[in-house]
Order: sequence, then structure tokens, then C-alpha cells
Amino acid sequence: MANLEQAPVFAEPKREILNRNDVVKWEKSQAYSDYLGFILTLNDAVKGKKMSVDCSTSEALMKLITMLETMDTWIDETPPIDQPQRFGNKAFRTWCSRLEEGGKGASIELAAYLKDGFGNKTRIDYGTGHEACFIAFLCCLFKLRVLDQSDCASIVFRVFQRYLELMRRLQSTYRMEPAGSQGVWGLDDFQFVPFIWGSSQLIDHPSLEPKDFVKSSVVESDHLDYMFFGCIKFINEMKSGPFAEHSNVLWGISSVKIWDKVNSGLIKMYKAEVLSKFPVIQHFVFGTLLSLEEAEVFKKPL
Repeated sequence: MANLEQAPVFAEPKREILNRNDVVKWEKSQAYSDYLGFILTLNDAVKGKKMSVDCSTSEALMKLITMLETMDTWIDETPPIDQPQRFGNKAFRTWCSRLEEGGKGASIELAAYLKDGFGNKTRIDYGTGHEACFIAFLCCLFKLRVLDQSDCASIVFRVFQRYLELMRRLQSTYRMEPAGSQGVWGLDDFQFVPFIWGSSQLIDHPSLEPKDFVKSSVVESDHLDYMFFGCIKFINEMKSGPFAEHSNVLWGISSVKIWDKVNSGLIKMYKAEVLSKFPVIQHFVFGTLLSLEEAEVFKKPL
């Protein structure tokens, strides 16, 4: 990952993926390289580890967890309102307004990724693009060296897990809709990345195999240790009927023999089905920290 060697001059991030041709520019950008590099760095950091593993809890990490816990209390203070439509409770807009107000203390670039990391205030929906914004926020903190290499496992197990718990509560409390065409860009209706990191945790596990995540008894006993099983547990709570029908892509993944192949396959799928999809990435914004400038690896020598 490219780190900043001097204090950055922050700029108002703006949309630059304006048509499908711009996706190629994004795929060759420093932002893409840094963002994907961050995901892969964390993927390596959690390989073969339970969520209960003893790992770093720096002051910066604790502040992030406290921030997410404070946002969680806002849900109690902003109950759903009575309204005719079934989905998209408008009380979520009030919750978002508090987020926008609270984010003003952050740099202009960090605030942009943070406020977009929890769903769309107008549409009351959430999807992998919003998930990517929150990860971009963490990536920027890593580039600024607020977080460092020793924090990597805790970023996943403490901060991102707390974010997931908050998002699940937001999704169910305000009946948020999946962004895009019925969550087509996610493995479930909303998320993707926790399945990547969660499958890395299970690589070389002595007994748990991919076929086990469709067994409710295994999910119940192991969801606190493994993020992948935690994701499956939430799906099981929110959906009814045969798993193969309501989560067909995941059902297919359960037939893969080893977690290593699940993990590498999910990374390829994420790049193709999320990061390279114009409907998802068109909303991403670029500034100094995550720049659309061509990555060094693509620059030809003079």
C-alpha cells in the first residue's frame, strides 16, 4: 500500500466514475490499489485465527469502537415511526442526520467516507458500495498511520465486527432495502467483505469445512468465533425457506472443498462483481487520500 510521506492537503472528495468507461480508470488507479491492498492485508492478518484471539487494542481502535457504540445508542433514541410503507422507515433519516453532524470534526475526506458507510439517507437502503465506503474510511486511517500493521487483526475482529453488528441492527430496525437490484452485488442482501475475511479465518481449520456453514447447529456453535458463520446466522434469522433458494450463491460456495479456494474465489468474485461494477462504484468519491491517479505499477518508465 502507498503511504503518505508528508502531511496531506485534504480536498473535498468528488465522484469521478461518471460512465462505464471510467471503471477502467478506477481499476488502474492508486485508490483501487490501496483499497484492495488494504483488504488483502487484513485478509492475511486474520488467516486461521478465531475472533477471540488476543490482539492489539490501541487507543485509536478503542476510539473507533466507542464511536460505533455511540451510533448504536442513537437507534434507541430514534425508534421507527408509524408509516404506511413496509420498507424504508423514515426514522433512519434522523439517525443519518446525527451521523452527518457528528462527522464534522473529521477531515473533509474522512467524513465523506464515514457518512456514506451506513447507507443512503434518501433511499433508506444499504449495499456493498456503502460497505466499501466504511472500509475506505479505515483504509484512509491506515494510510494516515492512525492505524498501523499491529492493528490489522483488531481492525477486523473488533472494529469491523462492531460495524457489522451496528449495520445488522440498522437494517432490521429501519427495514432498510438492499441497494441495487435486490442486493445483486452482495453475497447476502447487504454484505460481501465479511465473507472474504471470514473464510480466511477458516483456512486450514482441522474440522470445519465449507459444507458445514449450511448446518444450523454448526452455525449456532461457532458464530462467535468465525465471522463467516456470524454472517450465515444473520441470514438464517432474517430469511425463511430453504437456504438453497434464498441464498443461492452461498449455497453454491458450500460445495467448494477447502476454505483456501473459497477465500481466493471470493476475492476474485468481489473484484469482478463489486469493484468492477459501474452501478456500485459510480458513487465512490476520490480525493487526496484515495486518488484516481494511475497507480505506480501501471505507469510506464520514460
